[in-house]
Amino acid sequence: MVEAFKIIGGQPLKGTLKVEGAKNAALPIFVGTLIEKGTYILRNVPNLMDIRTLIKLLESLGLVIEKLDEHSYKIENKGITNLVASYDLVKKMRASFLVMGPMLAHEKRATVSLPGGCAIGSRPVDLHLKGFEALGVKINIEHGYVEAIADDLKGNKIVFDFPSVGATENVVMAAVKAKGTTIIENAAREPEIDDLCNFLNKMGAKITGIGTGTLIIEGVEKLYPCEYSIIPDRIVAGTFIIASLMFDGEIIVDGVVRNHIESFISKLEEMGAVFEIEGNILKVKSKLKDLKAGKATTMPHPGFATDLQSPMMTLMCLVNGTSEIKETIFENRFMHVPELNRMGAKISADSSTAIITGINNFSSAEVMASDLRAGASLILAALKANGESIVNRIYHVDRGYEKLEEKLRAIGANIVRFKAEI
Repeated sequence: MVEAFKIIGGQPLKGTLKVEGAKNAALPIFVGTLIEKGTYILRNVPNLMDIRTLIKLLESLGLVIEKLDEHSYKIENKGITNLVASYDLVKKMRASFLVMGPMLAHEKRATVSLPGGCAIGSRPVDLHLKGFEALGVKINIEHGYVEAIADDLKGNKIVFDFPSVGATENVVMAAVKAKGTTIIENAAREPEIDDLCNFLNKMGAKITGIGTGTLIIEGVEKLYPCEYSIIPDRIVAGTFIIASLMFDGEIIVDGVVRNHIESFISKLEEMGAVFEIEGNILKVKSKLKDLKAGKATTMPHPGFATDLQSPMMTLMCLVNGTSEIKETIFENRFMHVPELNRMGAKISADSSTAIITGINNFSSAEVMASDLRAGASLILAALKANGESIVNRIYHVDRGYEKLEEKLRAIGANIVRFKAEI
């Protein structure tokens, strides 16, 4: 028995959708509390399964974590009591591998299981390990675990072959306490990286070049715990913006930081969307029928985010003409295409390019979420389709969207969660 959503589509949606804190910023920041002893307060933390999964892992390493309210936590680091991050906990989520950098910074050693995660292609950890080795860490991989040990962490110049988000985060967290200067070239530039670096700087780290492809980290001997508030989730914001476009601008999105999703918003504007943004509040001033076909190519930040590719495809299905999406980040990220086609979409796709021919509307159907963002794209389609749709395997969606059905019901959606036999 797994949970599913039953959605009666075709209902008008109107109201405000509030964007929660960014999961992909909160996870590395939580992990960053391993670096130094003391008491931390983290705010604007999304209430998600991935956060709860990571908390179990951090507690297994010796941290004491208390939930203060729905979006705030107190984390006490009295010292790492266990230097092995087990397979049982790490396999559930790739971000768990990020404990290696902070453990090396704190204890100069760590043993971490090779990770699991979404079924969206191969995502090896070789760039993480290459970065650690440059800092003087000896790596040994045996029985599915990575053993890392260093006499001392020493600053060095590291050039990544690819701007990997996880590798950038992991190496930055190790380098903040390395002796000397570390320069990371071709560093990932995502806003979540900026948030982690700002958090570490608030702790007393010396990181410059934030927001660029070159991060310079001057190692320090000691950091200090702090209180910090997580940035809003740009992918959730983007998903809600697409919902607003699909429902003729009747949905207001609260929690948009435009420069976090500039290429996404620019692409929508190219397609004819009109936005009004005041502070973090976004209103859509155009109608769905005003949009024209477009082309998008996913790229590392600041390019078009791969995590917004599948919701964007759902929107493109409802736009007259022929649109195109090229996926350059993950090789297996069109698994939502046959499911959208079950709902009446006209999409042809090979491994990297999807051609979308516009339709008048989706038809209701039973579909299955293959990953987190694919689930979001199917829910959007089901909200628009007339009749009853079932979206199965919504545990994927729960990993990235907080109380999604409650938020949607509050603006008029007919959506319920139930146990499905599948």
